[in-house]
Amino acid sequence: MHPIILLFVISLLHAYEARGSDTVTPVFVQKGKDLLLNVTAPVKIVKRSDFRWRFNDSNIFRLFDDNETNTIGPYHGRIEIFLQNHSLLLKNVQQADSGRYTAGVFGVNNTYVGKYSVTVQDPVSPVNGTVDFLSSSSDSCNLTVTCSTQDSHRINSTFRCDTNTCSQEEGGERSKVTTSGTSLRVYLSKGFSVICNHSNQVSLDEHITMIRDFCFSNPAPKPRSDIIITIVSVIVAVIVVLVIIYKAAAFVRHRKKGKHETKEMKNTLYETAQHYVCLAARAACLCSNKTLCCGSEANFQLHRAAFIQTSL
Repeated sequence: MHPIILLFVISLLHAYEARGSDTVTPVFVQKGKDLLLNVTAPVKIVKRSDFRWRFNDSNIFRLFDDNETNTIGPYHGRIEIFLQNHSLLLKNVQQADSGRYTAGVFGVNNTYVGKYSVTVQDPVSPVNGTVDFLSSSSDSCNLTVTCSTQDSHRINSTFRCDTNTCSQEEGGERSKVTTSGTSLRVYLSKGFSVICNHSNQVSLDEHITMIRDFCFSNPAPKPRSDIIITIVSVIVAVIVVLVIIYKAAAFVRHRKKGKHETKEMKNTLYETAQHYVCLAARAACLCSNKTLCCGSEANFQLHRAAFIQTSL
């Protein structure tokens, strides 16, 4: 009975190992990045066996029981094996590197210590969000946000908002999976933020639309009668300003003209006074000799000064 029990235990262990060996781990990596794959169990290499990393059905690396290694052709310089734990580093992955990677010890019995399904993806293209108004007032609005990518994918959704909260309406296309396997979504976040999200397993791009920037910051349109009143008020104000400017200019011209006329009047009076002095001198003196007419030069100057003072 003892040998039978032992065989039963061994068969259970093999069955468990077989189930474990069928587990394939999906891995996504961005194009151009490096890929690290680890083994999931200790590696024990015995005689007449070797450790291998395989891509699909082809060997890319072998480690023999004498610690000799062999890297297969096109992977020279592209892969690095960490002998401490037998992990694989694949550098600068490309789309052609997508596929199944397995690690195991191969010999009399094959033991797998790692199985991976690798998918290499490009980064997503940028996404943009645009807003279209449906209706708006001072305390509420309905609007539609359209999310679009550079590769011509687009979705849209309608949002109803008041001054306190927003809600996403039913209808529209809130999300879609594109032909390239990326995900495009539009959703409400943090009350008044609409997110356009374009992503895949290795990259993400978002555009955020703040609803308050569109709904409640712009005043509602004025009625037509208010617009007419505003235009008339502006015209009247312009006319009043022009009249004030004209009056001020006329006042300044008048003052300048008055000063000029006063100066000319003083000059005329002075010239007239001089003329009268000459006539008076000629009338008082019938000769050109001042001393004969006035008695002396000093008397002549006194008479002249008195006459001018009287005339002014």
